[in-house]
Amino acid sequence: MKVYHNAHCSKSCGVITLLKQLEEQVEVVEYLVNPLSKTELIELLGLLNIRAIDLIRTSEFFFQEKYSNAELSENDCLNILVSYPELMQRPIVLNKNQAIIARPVEKVLELFK
Repeated sequence: MKVYHNAHCSKSCGVITLLKQLEEQVEVVEYLVNPLSKTELIELLGLLNIRAIDLIRTSEFFFQEKYSNAELSENDCLNILVSYPELMQRPIVLNKNQAIIARPVEKVLELFK
């Protein structure tokens, strides 16, 4: 399983711990260190079956301050995620051709059904 991980996020750390307890092979992608490209984000959104705005942490102060009154297109949202990866929802877990935003942590278990 691949986990898009933020080391400063307790839920992200919790998902990795849970997967290791389940003896799953975990590939950790530290997306703050190596941000995703627009192409990678589009692929990820397809697996999550959501729009780019749904992948943005819109309640974050930075987003509110800069974009709260803006009408954002899908492309605008993709550019925001490329430029500010810290605004990406987390943790995201991929298992083959399925992906999920694992909040709460136990939601990752849905990938085993």
